[in-house]
Amino acid sequence: MTRILIAECKQEVSTFNPHLSGYEDFGVRRGDELLRYHRTVRNEIGGALSVFDAAPDVELVPTYSAFFISSGGTLAKSSWERIATEFLDSIRAAPPVDGVYFSMHGAMASEQELDPEGWLLAETRKILGENIPIVVSLDLHGILTDRMVEHSDAIVAYHTYPHVDFFETGQRAARLLLRIVAGEVKPVTAKVAIPALVRGDELITATGLFGRSIRIAQDIENGPLGLSAGMFIGNPFTDVPALQTYSFVVTNNDPAMADREAIRIAESFWANHEAMRVPLVSLDEMARIARANPQGTLALVDAADATSSGASGDSNAILRKLIEASYTGRILLPIVDQPAVTKAFAAGIGATIQTTIGGTLDPRRFQPLAITAKVRLLADGRFRSESFGEEWLAGPTAVLEAGNATLVVSSRAVNLYDRSFFYAHGQNPTRFDAVVVKSPHCQHHMYADWCARLVHVDAPGSSSANLPYLGHTRCRRPIFPLDTNVTFAPKARLFQRFAR
Repeated sequence: MTRILIAECKQEVSTFNPHLSGYEDFGVRRGDELLRYHRTVRNEIGGALSVFDAAPDVELVPTYSAFFISSGGTLAKSSWERIATEFLDSIRAAPPVDGVYFSMHGAMASEQELDPEGWLLAETRKILGENIPIVVSLDLHGILTDRMVEHSDAIVAYHTYPHVDFFETGQRAARLLLRIVAGEVKPVTAKVAIPALVRGDELITATGLFGRSIRIAQDIENGPLGLSAGMFIGNPFTDVPALQTYSFVVTNNDPAMADREAIRIAESFWANHEAMRVPLVSLDEMARIARANPQGTLALVDAADATSSGASGDSNAILRKLIEASYTGRILLPIVDQPAVTKAFAAGIGATIQTTIGGTLDPRRFQPLAITAKVRLLADGRFRSESFGEEWLAGPTAVLEAGNATLVVSSRAVNLYDRSFFYAHGQNPTRFDAVVVKSPHCQHHMYADWCARLVHVDAPGSSSANLPYLGHTRCRRPIFPLDTNVTFAPKARLFQRFAR
């Protein structure tokens, strides 16, 4: 039997979010519990399991999973140390294995360790030795550090944005790992660093310019010597030294091809990078558009407070502006405010409460807004996502009705890249005139297919697409769009592991 160890450590952070995330922001599963959960979810481990389960000679060794319930601010030092200890202890306790599959994100950062994924891979090598193959799947918003590539045999990344290939990415990683374990292939990796941070609709792989680079990568990966290829556009809100864009190619023992093709992907990207920005409208212009909208639902895109990108989720900026502008349409808004939820639970359904909303986690950017609201619904905040079936834990959650605004208020942030947070708490976005969408891009059917218009708002927040506003201090400079006249001379770096 071929023994395959499976582990997961995944979170995406915004280092501009002043509220530290902690251990309680992760769903932690061990051993067989890891398998039971992931067999119900179409994510990376779910995809990998579908491949491993179909192989009669594979024995699974599930160890440890720490999966973010939500993204958030920089991971607190004590929480990172606890997760790292538990992760590595589970590796030490495992029986001897023939290969390792790790599911990671690539945009974690703790208070002291700015490359957690690379650190875990390096420490795993110390435990398992140099001869055990390790394949890692990563989000294309990850930051591909040298240490991550040095201590793994191959990297596999999502090919889609918005992400719809979690399951397929896990399958690709699992198939590649089994080929490495069987001795069929010897991976060599080339990566190219590109001085750019990008946002906007051109990143939508089905329709945007970024998709051209991804399709080149897919052709390479599916070719006779290609094993894996793609791009990492990073998370611009995770300000760490290695933050930038990367192309990468993994070939079967062909370093010249890996070098050449990684540069080709990088050059295709750089040719279009200037277009990869978001045209934003001011809060005042957003209010004018809302008041002038004759019919249909407006999606007011507040990507600056996107919890899936690491923002705090407690922005009330759009709500405040609509109230100031005397907007009379029906508004639906998600927001994080534990004190308001506590007050709603104390009062009970049907009660009217006076409270403030917003500004509890990021008070520098958001000031609490006083409201009078009726408590319409109370829930435990536990639900499955509309998209892929992940379990989200928003904590105690209240639906408050304040004049023409319906607020779905959670105790802690959850990912909002689909509509499940609204649906789970009895709210149908189609029945509102304006819906605040705290995600830069959702799958098209979520909002774009039926909304009258998507308005991308230049609101404050720790995941703002107005990147110069954020104030990067750690990433390498010069870099687009933080600096002008940025030049690019592509050069690949090669990584090769043939110790076996």
